[in-house]
Amino acid sequence: MNDLPNQFDAAHKVASFPSIRPSVPERTTGERRKFRTIWISDVHLGTKGCNHELLIDFLDHTDSETMYLVGDIIDGWRLKKKFYWPPEHNDIVWRILKRAKRGTKIVYIPGNHDEMVRPFSGMNFGGVEIMRAAFHDTADGRRLMVLHGDEFDTIMLAHRWLAFVGDALYHVMMKLNNWVAAARKRLGLPYWSISKAAKHKVKNAVEFISKYEEVVARAAAERGVDGVVCGHIHTAEFRDFEWDGRTVEYWNDGDWVEGCNALVEHFDGRMEILHWPEEVARRDRSADDVTPSVSEAA
Repeated sequence: MNDLPNQFDAAHKVASFPSIRPSVPERTTGERRKFRTIWISDVHLGTKGCNHELLIDFLDHTDSETMYLVGDIIDGWRLKKKFYWPPEHNDIVWRILKRAKRGTKIVYIPGNHDEMVRPFSGMNFGGVEIMRAAFHDTADGRRLMVLHGDEFDTIMLAHRWLAFVGDALYHVMMKLNNWVAAARKRLGLPYWSISKAAKHKVKNAVEFISKYEEVVARAAAERGVDGVVCGHIHTAEFRDFEWDGRTVEYWNDGDWVEGCNALVEHFDGRMEILHWPEEVARRDRSADDVTPSVSEAA
């Protein structure tokens, strides 16, 4: 945390938001999907890897009573090295603050990349509550612990320097991912993440993710809750773990760099992971199905 002042100074440059009008106008037509709760994390605003296009689309098509921002929303690590903040990143902040203004409860739980926000835990900025961790009660009575999850990352805890090296290599992969995504978009193909696919193929990565999920779920069980919601590892997932005769739910809400996922709670307490590229593709297919062809219109 010795670099906290520099990180905060970089992130403080973002203080110009919200602008009076977003550069990407908010979608106001059509029906928005309504949920009791939405969890998103690992947006990494301030980096080129942030998939702002899909996240803006998500925010313009959904609403909820409560929204949890589960860490790494702003990437202070990258902002410290080089300030990068396109108008679309401002638009995301604008949309989140607009939700708070409309009455949505917004809870921001900082992660390791936005750790410069952690000293402000317990405070409220523009209707956004900053908390180190939170507990959420679902509509059907389950109690869930909500936290970013870097607390259980052994590399972060024991070898912080290695985490920074890994972060640099990760952003090289993100550049490749952006090139592939841009090429597929020009070809009219749906979004696909090369880095996400590679991660699921690499044995060590799979083993790390599995072990991480187990450790986080065990921590939740030891705290007597029914489950845990976290982010951090950019892998959206649901698993049940058995611990000391109890079943503990593990939920990871994914990220908005590779997978572009969100975790939602329906009004009956049912939980679901949304894979937004698939939602967009499904919506586009539905639009094509109801659009009459030239011959039909004639």
